[in-house]
Amino acid sequence: MKQTAFTKYHIEHGARMAEFAGYNMPIEYSGIKNEHINVRNNVGVFDVSHMGEFWVKGNNAKAFVQHLTCNDVCKLVPGKIQYTCFTNETGGIIDDLLVYMIDEQTYLLVVNAANIKKDWDWCVKNATKFSIEPGNELYNASDEICQLAVQGPNALNVVQKIADTNLQQLQYYTFQKCNVAGINNAIVSITGYTGSGGCEIYVHNNDAEKLWNALFEAGAEYGILPSGLGCRDTLRIEAGYCLYGNDMNDETTTIHAGLGWITKLVAGNDFVGRAAIERVKGQGVERKLVGFSMIDRGIPRSGYVLYNQTGEQIGEVTSGTMSPVLNVGIGMAYVNVKYCKEGASIYLEIRGKKLKASIVKVPFVKI
Repeated sequence: MKQTAFTKYHIEHGARMAEFAGYNMPIEYSGIKNEHINVRNNVGVFDVSHMGEFWVKGNNAKAFVQHLTCNDVCKLVPGKIQYTCFTNETGGIIDDLLVYMIDEQTYLLVVNAANIKKDWDWCVKNATKFSIEPGNELYNASDEICQLAVQGPNALNVVQKIADTNLQQLQYYTFQKCNVAGINNAIVSITGYTGSGGCEIYVHNNDAEKLWNALFEAGAEYGILPSGLGCRDTLRIEAGYCLYGNDMNDETTTIHAGLGWITKLVAGNDFVGRAAIERVKGQGVERKLVGFSMIDRGIPRSGYVLYNQTGEQIGEVTSGTMSPVLNVGIGMAYVNVKYCKEGASIYLEIRGKKLKASIVKVPFVKI
């Protein structure tokens, strides 16, 4: 099992550790609900160093990234970030990722931890079309970079204390290189996976100690807490954010997953799988990803089957939890389009019982 540059701090803080995507990661420290509520109301810190980072550089960098991702890279300017997907020839989602534009010839791709090898192989497979050399213009820096996500309404107040740049001026999905905790060229990104605001900070592994210690010293007055993957999951579900492997995969298109808004079918954007996605969009889908909230008492989990009122199977839960904020079961599911209208009643089979739920708009919790 791999260790991140922050593993020793998780153990020192008494975290319950477990394997995730090949890494020894903290699941919880003081309890999932406590950490969840702290992020919603205050500030928490997540170790997300298990994420993958690929650099793409050179004259053909933009064309390469445009070819592999479904969003429109041409809309980026230096300092902007784009949420997008790698798509395969049949329109399926290889992974969802962030694209950072450093300059016209330099991009940083941040991919999911569980998909690093798959994504890297996909990039390498397509690199030769653009005369991009793996190990040179295309570089896998995943084992060299560590990352902390500082999330919550007080997150930027904490980070501002140790940064030499006015972070409050940065807009959502922008980033800036600056000095943080005495670390030059740290990347501070106004992004996150919680729905509560904040930022993510990228530094080299050898600067991990400086960053961790400075953050917790600066955040002491705000009651800053280390936070584990357990509440990261409950937070992202409340925010209605998809998780690769649960809510999307190689067989689901962006249209099925409700990600048409990042699928730019504009002139000149001939990304892999475009033709297949256009066919799906034109024909319409039989099922799509929607949110639901429990009416009867119960906690939905991935894999639970959904039924209509007459007992016909109409879908399957992909993500579910008990919302710590709403104190009700919530989830996301692929459901037959006939039953996707907001307010429609559906039924989950939980421990042999059919429990009632209702289709709702996401996010479940508005911050």
